[in-house]
Amino acid sequence: MERTIIQVQHVSFWYNQENARPALSDVSFDVVEGEWLAIVGHNGSGKSTLARILNGLLIPDEGVVKVSGIPLSEETVWEIRKHVGMVFQNPDNQFVGATVRDDVAFGMENLGVPHEEMLKRVEWATKMVQMDEFLDREPHHLSGGQKQRVAIAGVLAVQPNIIILDEATSMLDPIGRKEVLDTIRSLKEKKIITVISITHDLEEAATADRMIVMNGGEKFAEGTPEEIFQMNESIEKIGLDLPFSYKLSNMLLKKGVPLSKRHLSAESLVDELWTLKSGS
Repeated sequence: MERTIIQVQHVSFWYNQENARPALSDVSFDVVEGEWLAIVGHNGSGKSTLARILNGLLIPDEGVVKVSGIPLSEETVWEIRKHVGMVFQNPDNQFVGATVRDDVAFGMENLGVPHEEMLKRVEWATKMVQMDEFLDREPHHLSGGQKQRVAIAGVLAVQPNIIILDEATSMLDPIGRKEVLDTIRSLKEKKIITVISITHDLEEAATADRMIVMNGGEKFAEGTPEEIFQMNESIEKIGLDLPFSYKLSNMLLKKGVPLSKRHLSAESLVDELWTLKSGS
C-alpha cells in the first residue's frame, strides 16, 4: 500500500509581507514514498521556494507541511532535516573535505555517527553512486557529474528518507547530466530513497514518475509526464519547452509515421524508428 511521505496543504509564502503577490499561493500536493516527483517551472515560478520549504530552509506563512508525519515548524526543523537531504545546483559549493572520503563523512560527523558506522556508510554510499574507487581523490579533480554523485553520496550516508535535487544537473554537460540522472534512477529503482527534483528542463522531468508544474507561485498542473506533455500548447505558453523527442514524435505522427506513442526520450524514439525501418 502506498504511503504518503510528504503532505503540502494550502501553503503560501511571502519573501516580503509588503508585497501583494506571494512567492507561493495556496499550493497543495502529496508525495508518495518511493516515487520520483519532478517540480518544474520557469524562473520565478516558485519551484525553488517550494524546495526550500520542503527542506525546512523556509517556513510557510500559511498552510501546513508534514514530512514523515512531522508538521514543519521552527521547533521541528532539525528533525525534518534528518528526513530530507538536498543536493544543490553548483557541486563546487558543496565540498568541505580534502578527499571524497572526508567529504562524504562530513555530514555524519556533524550528527555524531560512531566512527566504525561512519566507515561502513561511506563505503556503502559511494558504492551506490559508483564512486567507491575515488575515495582518496581530491574533489576538485573530479568531473562535474562525478562531483554531483559525491554530493549525492554525502546525502545518502546520513540516511534520509527523501532527497531533493535543486537544479542539480543544470550546470553539467550532457555526460555529467546523464551520470547523475542514471544514478538517481538506480537509487529509486532499488527503493533506497524518495526523489524530488526541481528543474526547468522538461527532458529531465520526463524521467520522473509524476510532475507538478508551477507558474506564478501557483500549482499550474499535476500528472504523469505523458499527461503533462499532452497539454503542449498550455505548457509552452508559460515558458516551458517540451522535450525535442516529444515534439519530433508529434511531427512524425502528423506525417503519417506509424509510431506507437509520443516518445519522452530520444533513446526510445530512435529505438522505435529503427524497429520500423527494420520491419519495412
